[in-house]
Amino acid sequence: MFYIVFFVTLFIVFYLVLTRIIPGFGEKKLPVLSDVQPFSFVNQQGKIISNRDVAGKVYVAEYFFTTCKGICPKMNNNLKEIYNEYKDQPDFLILSHTVDPETDSVKRMKWYSDSLGADSKNWWFLTGRKDSLYNAARVSYLLDDPKNNNTDLNQQFIHTQFFALVDKNGQVRKIYDGLKREELDALKKDIKTLLNEKASGNRFANSLFTNNPN
Repeated sequence: MFYIVFFVTLFIVFYLVLTRIIPGFGEKKLPVLSDVQPFSFVNQQGKIISNRDVAGKVYVAEYFFTTCKGICPKMNNNLKEIYNEYKDQPDFLILSHTVDPETDSVKRMKWYSDSLGADSKNWWFLTGRKDSLYNAARVSYLLDDPKNNNTDLNQQFIHTQFFALVDKNGQVRKIYDGLKREELDALKKDIKTLLNEKASGNRFANSLFTNNPN
């Protein structure tokens, strides 16, 4: 019994030492849910934003529209809380995509971002072609059912309250309900965890994909 207690104690001490000297040791890592596909949209400053611009960054992706009077203002106010906590982190971004590009022009996105006090250096409000915006929401970020791509594009309208957290390697690691306090708290914690992870490389280095709005 003495030896059993001794070796169990020794193992616990050894484990605790490793958790202190090796960053992330013993922590349960977030799973990889999907890979973000190459993209190119335009932000509120009229600048083309592509997957190259997010390589090596941790970011939150959301979908909204500027004329929304329901969940969108609540979602973006919650995102502002996240933004204020991490806005000084050089490797953190927020990507807010419109679901209504016919209305949400660059000029309107600039007006909306200004109303939130968002800095265009790390919170991008993106517009572009509807088909590519919707495909990214469904295939890359898993914020809507990909089967909905099969219906008439003119009849499609995404209205989701969920956020996607993307790591430095362009991989979606978790989806969060943007209206629930406990999930927002989890998002804050997980952003910090991913910021401490090292990027393994640039998956998009050779991408020629473009998606400029007309």
